[in-house]
Amino acid sequence: MAEAQNMETEAPEMATENDAPTGTPESIGLQDLQLLAQIVDLSTQRGAFRGNELTQVGTVFDKLTSFLNHVAAEQQAKAEAEGEDAPAEAEAPAEEPAE
Repeated sequence: MAEAQNMETEAPEMATENDAPTGTPESIGLQDLQLLAQIVDLSTQRGAFRGNELTQVGTVFDKLTSFLNHVAAEQQAKAEAEGEDAPAEAEAPAEEPAE
């Protein structure tokens, strides 16, 4: 119990501007966004949100999934376009070795 009182009396360490990392901040990738969508979906299934919060959560979830679907479609179209530009040599059958 004395240990708990000591913890309460100590001032919490506050981050200062000098503690901020230098350079660029860490970016969020598509996998991170997909994980966020899964977290929101799972949280909703488990009842983590109140009824009056569901509209906002649903709106953000819809925007996120719409964005992810758009990016996936763009990536698929790009992959198909690159597949069409492949050289014809790659599609030619292999020659049989001469005996």
